[in-house]
Amino acid sequence: MPHVPHTDFGFLILAMLIGLLVGSFLNVVIHRLPQMLQRRWAAECAALRGEEAPAADPANRYDLLWPRSHCPACQTPIPWYRNVPLVSFALQRGRCAVCGAAIRWRYPLVELVSAALWAGCAWRYGATAAALAWAGFGSVLLALAAIDWDTTLLPDDLTLPLLWAGLIAAALGWTGRSLVDALWGAVAGYLSLWSVYWAFKLLTGKEGMGYGDFKLLAALGAWLGWMALIPLVLVASCLGALVGLGMKAGGTLREGRYVPFGPFLALSGVLVWALGPEALLGWLGG
Repeated sequence: MPHVPHTDFGFLILAMLIGLLVGSFLNVVIHRLPQMLQRRWAAECAALRGEEAPAADPANRYDLLWPRSHCPACQTPIPWYRNVPLVSFALQRGRCAVCGAAIRWRYPLVELVSAALWAGCAWRYGATAAALAWAGFGSVLLALAAIDWDTTLLPDDLTLPLLWAGLIAAALGWTGRSLVDALWGAVAGYLSLWSVYWAFKLLTGKEGMGYGDFKLLAALGAWLGWMALIPLVLVASCLGALVGLGMKAGGTLREGRYVPFGPFLALSGVLVWALGPEALLGWLGG
């Protein structure tokens, strides 16, 4: 698919504003989805033990829409005028307006990255379905990277829709990949890491990665095609090794001395999409 830069300044600003709003919602997803999964798993475990599930209590509803956004420190609900992406963080100098507790820098960072992704897609593809598709692709990867970094979870709620969306987008001609390339990209992505997982486990008796990594690489293969997988995995491995060595030298490795692989797969996927696999292979080759 040809990439024609779209230079309409007003259109780019609109895309950036949409990206900021999407980034604000992604912050909710990053924070709440792992907790929602933990609650779901706890309920399923209780059912397996034969325990009767408690009656649903509307007061304890917890999902992406409820309860309203609130300060984690003082639990004060945040009104809309104090929840404007980037602006509220700047005006409040990174602190809660009620209790003064510090707001994590990741909130405005996710909003900024999301705005850049959406503006970049608008500039590259113009007002097309392809722009919307690739902006969604980058947004889901951003959420997955942050969740995996925090929790080592890559939720099926995000990886599987991303996989199916890649196949559908290819079938509709939005990604520049044929449906055959997308399909084999998904298959090769899953089986490649699945094979590495089992080889490592048979040799060491340990698990080197989780099944979520297989599904994420399958989704990336669906969007980028099977030919992008080798440079994608190579770049992700190099980035992960560099960060891991840096964390080890700085004494910041977590308990168990692990670095989640998902964030580097996600970043590598964005780089392959933005630069092309040939450019990344050239970079690796020096």
